[in-house]
Amino acid sequence: MNEKVVGRVTVRDQEEALNVFGHQDQHLRAVLDNFAVKIIPRGNELLIEGAEDEVRRVTRLFEELVRIGRQGNVLTPQEVRYAIQLAKRDRHGQLAEVFSDTVLVTVRGKPIRPRTLGQKKYVDAIRSSALTFGIGPAGTGKTYLAVAMAIAAFRRRQFQRIVLTRPAVEAGEKLGFLPGDIQEKVNPYLRPLYDALFDMLGPETFDKYMSRGLIEVAPLAYMRGRTLDDSFVILDEAQNTTSEQMKMFLTRLGIGSKAVVTGDITQIDLPKDMHSGLQEIRVILKDVPGISFVYLTDQDVVRHQLVQRIIKAYEAYEASRRQDSKPSVE
Repeated sequence: MNEKVVGRVTVRDQEEALNVFGHQDQHLRAVLDNFAVKIIPRGNELLIEGAEDEVRRVTRLFEELVRIGRQGNVLTPQEVRYAIQLAKRDRHGQLAEVFSDTVLVTVRGKPIRPRTLGQKKYVDAIRSSALTFGIGPAGTGKTYLAVAMAIAAFRRRQFQRIVLTRPAVEAGEKLGFLPGDIQEKVNPYLRPLYDALFDMLGPETFDKYMSRGLIEVAPLAYMRGRTLDDSFVILDEAQNTTSEQMKMFLTRLGIGSKAVVTGDITQIDLPKDMHSGLQEIRVILKDVPGISFVYLTDQDVVRHQLVQRIIKAYEAYEASRRQDSKPSVE
């Protein structure tokens, strides 16, 4: 039987306590839901009582949250939930490094940074590799972080322009039947890229860069026949490229360029008789130097916590279907 012990965590003032413990103690309640400990606030000190292993985990968890807060970060319930999951697996000491890596500060003063270990690995891969593949489910920040990295590098004058592209997949609708000219037809496919740029740059800078051709947002088909020198290039929704389109895109890269390819191989909208270029390229390029493959998971989802549960439910459902479809052995 584990003997009960007491751990202590000290905060500087009421403001730090509010950040670490959460509004109306919601962070404290989240910890209590996940660990068999008793937590007693006493002035600027938090007493943690319980079995030795649990107290050690919770004490180190709060110490890390205090350290992250002192770096200037306002802790969100989502980030605290992620920290709790790491603490349960005894993976302490890494979040402070993750949260200190500010990629970009938006025009409104909002810092953009990785929020999970997987996202930190992704950002580091983009920094170090000429070509990075970010593969994972919706909500893992693949596109948003890539755009932030592109803008940050552009501001440091590492590249002369930013090029963002997506395949325009006809998901249930024929482009020819949609209203407007070709640009109006494809704009809905490119809207997530516009939204990210607008959020980070603000309307005036966004319009200025677009009008000068310093930022280009275009369907993948427009990349054919071009050579992209001194550019930071992002191919988004790459799971919807064909084998030929993927090869075409990768061979556009010119001298002094960097590329990031993002996609979710569980959401392929291609006709069933077509192979996804993203699925295929994982085999073709897996051993090529200078290329990084980063696989994000449901643990890296930074949207509503329900998104994480939905992804897990789909994964379980697909696994069950695969099991059911296996031929039985007599």
